Amino acid sequence: MDLALKGKKALITGSTQGLGKAVAKVLVREGATVYINGRDEKRVRSAIEEIQQQYPSAVVKSAAADLGNESGCGELLANLPEVDILINNMGIFEARPLLDISDEEWFRFIEVNVMSGIRLSRHYIQSMLERNDGRIIFVSSGAALLPSLEMPQYSVTKTMQLSVSRNLTELTRGTNVTVNTVLPGLMLTELVESMMLSAYGNEIGLDEAGERFMKDNGHTSLLQRPIQTAEIAEFIAFLSSKLSSAINGSAMRVDGGGIKNIF
Repeated sequence: MDLALKGKKALITGSTQGLGKAVAKVLVREGATVYINGRDEKRVRSAIEEIQQQYPSAVVKSAAADLGNESGCGELLANLPEVDILINNMGIFEARPLLDISDEEWFRFIEVNVMSGIRLSRHYIQSMLERNDGRIIFVSSGAALLPSLEMPQYSVTKTMQLSVSRNLTELTRGTNVTVNTVLPGLMLTELVESMMLSAYGNEIGLDEAGERFMKDNGHTSLLQRPIQTAEIAEFIAFLSSKLSSAINGSAMRVDGGGIKNIF
């Protein structure tokens, strides 16, 4: 399937690892020019080299900046004033009981997980509307609908993203610009893989460790395994394309059927 992304400029925040890097690989495969973002220029360059080794003809560029603050966002926007596709993927998480979370930590999570997407989207959607073409995608989480008791500050910011996304969508009425949100389930990122191998040692394979991890932690996914980042990345690539033109203002779960409701 040709997603008709050749020549499109895509910015993926937080794309030096995990889902962000997986999305970058799919988009360059489809011919898009992809801007890799991270705070560390060295890690950005390492991700670019890895992608270009896999896809030698890929056009991958650096968009190194700390988007967890206003000045970092301003720096990136000055260097990259327009994009066709914005994927707000960057985010932080940390396990901490609700009563132990300070005001400063609440504000830090909102600044990084929510304000980064607001600042970038507020800027880029204006030129998208002028061109009558563009895609904005927020990467939220199943925790937006089923709050994590272990990470309340993370869950709150993921729910906030749903509201921000829907409000932006109202600006796109009658245009070819869309704004959507993706809610992944537990993904097999580098961190999750490390957690599983640490918990079960190296005596079993990764597939079995994933199944045991899901069972031991009470995950309700019908897949009964962590989701590969590539599985979610392919869906995000579809949402980035013109083939998804009828999908707008939606919050779509890619969680393996873990959330047991029909809404």
